Amino acid sequence: GIRVSELAGADVEDLGGNGDPGSRSLRVVGKGDKTRVVPFGPTVEAALREWLAVRAEMLPTSGVTQAVQPALFLGARGGRIDVRQVRTVVHRATGGAGVPEIAPHGLRHSAATAVLDGGADLRVVQQLLGHTSMNTTQIYTHVGTERLRAVYKRAHPRSGSQD
Repeated sequence: GIRVSELAGADVEDLGGNGDPGSRSLRVVGKGDKTRVVPFGPTVEAALREWLAVRAEMLPTSGVTQAVQPALFLGARGGRIDVRQVRTVVHRATGGAGVPEIAPHGLRHSAATAVLDGGADLRVVQQLLGHTSMNTTQIYTHVGTERLRAVYKRAHPRSGSQD
């Protein structure tokens, strides 16, 4: 659920504060230079471990080290990936997966919706997304009509679900 700019600006050391994906957290700098820590799950941890194992191969051969290039994600030339490259990667990946094409912001929206569907309250989602205003979070997390109807039928004693 992080912003594209937060992903592009992340450094290796932002993984758990020491470059370890095993912490399952990433420190990001969001809008207004506000820093927050965003958790992630085992699938992302495994993908990051695979990436970190080959990341050095992306660095230019002119002796650039992690100290010189701290970026977590690298572009084709070995520098920090930029937001346009991230968008291109996401569009290609979704197009190649046989699913409707989606932008990175759509993934952010999906993450917020999944966390809400899993039972988190709106305040937690607000912090996860790095929003200062609850109104912004509410825009991201609209409830689908079918989901609303299903919850109503399960929860309300006069919904007619006992008929």
